[in-house]
Amino acid sequence: MKYFLFFLIFSIGSAVGQNMKLEKLDAIISSESDTILKTNNTWKFTYKERLMMCIADEKANRMRIISPIARKEQLNEELLLNSLIANFHTALDVKYAISEDILWSVFTHPLKELSEHQIRDAISQVYLANLTFGTYYSSTNLTFPSPVKRKETPIKKPLFDLRKL
Repeated sequence: MKYFLFFLIFSIGSAVGQNMKLEKLDAIISSESDTILKTNNTWKFTYKERLMMCIADEKANRMRIISPIARKEQLNEELLLNSLIANFHTALDVKYAISEDILWSVFTHPLKELSEHQIRDAISQVYLANLTFGTYYSSTNLTFPSPVKRKETPIKKPLFDLRKL
């Protein structure tokens, strides 16, 4: 009987969902950011002096929070390999990815299933993955053990203009 009650309570809680909307997402990002530019469903903002963007689509039920780290020409094989290893062990909910010749820290998720806490945590993880690229490659203080030892390779990260990305 107690298993049935647990299953019933868990099922009801899971079925309700978060139902995140763009208006709520806007309020959360606005409260977390130092500066912000919003255009439709895209937010360009700074968080602890790092450039970040959030792109959301309610119809597709997707959102992503991204932060530019470095230009592709600044990256060598070791940095790229370390970022792939980090994607498995230390980046957790965030991943390193390259698009348009820029390396990004990226968090993607279905939009409506997100809670306010998860969005705030995602912003923090994207920020930390950007900040620690070249050293710890970490989005939190939680890591999965890795047999591979990464060599710290700090790089000079470019300043990205909020208006140009």
